[in-house]
Amino acid sequence: MSRILIIEDEQSIAELERDYLEINGFEADIEISGDTGLQRALSQDYDLIILDLMLPKVDGFEICRRIRSEKDIPILMVSAKKEDIDKIRGLGLGADDYIIKPFSPGELVARVKAHLARYDRLMGKRESKNDEVRIRGLLIDKTARRVFVNDQEVVFTTKEFDLLTFLASNPNRVFNKEQLFDHLWGMDSIGEIATVTVHIRKIREKVEQDPSNPQYIETIWGAGYRFRI
Repeated sequence: MSRILIIEDEQSIAELERDYLEINGFEADIEISGDTGLQRALSQDYDLIILDLMLPKVDGFEICRRIRSEKDIPILMVSAKKEDIDKIRGLGLGADDYIIKPFSPGELVARVKAHLARYDRLMGKRESKNDEVRIRGLLIDKTARRVFVNDQEVVFTTKEFDLLTFLASNPNRVFNKEQLFDHLWGMDSIGEIATVTVHIRKIREKVEQDPSNPQYIETIWGAGYRFRI
């Protein structure tokens, strides 16, 4: 499901746009102020931005410039201003389209679909997207074998990464030490099952804010470990 951010200070218009997008299978969020809209656009992952031109705090031109300097996603600029100079400026700052109000919600949805399809063709975005697990502040990129905690990359050994990925890919299930050892090291491996405990401790030290009170990998006494979501 594609995620779309609507930055629009007219609440009724924003909600109408959101409703039509959701009916057509999109996930849509709303921000009604320019400053919070810019912050959200830069800090979260969206597939497309619908951006009003006249906004409080920060106008659409500046938001467009800032987003385009950091992200390569479609930006649809909407405005009641019909002057060519505004269209030229918006497109020159990196907007992919300029829609003049009033417009029909159906037209907006059609343009959203067209721009997403165009970006998919040009960028190969969805075909090449890495296999990832995202849980709160933790990002596990299984394709690149990289881990990020609150946007900061953390280095893991091979077995630490494999153990974390296995647990995170099977959330809310309890695995005992024997099951984890057999899965990661193999039944015929030479080693101690206690190595599972050592690896769990090291993983917690890297991903947990407070390893003594883990929020991701829980100890279920007498049973094993569970990755909580």
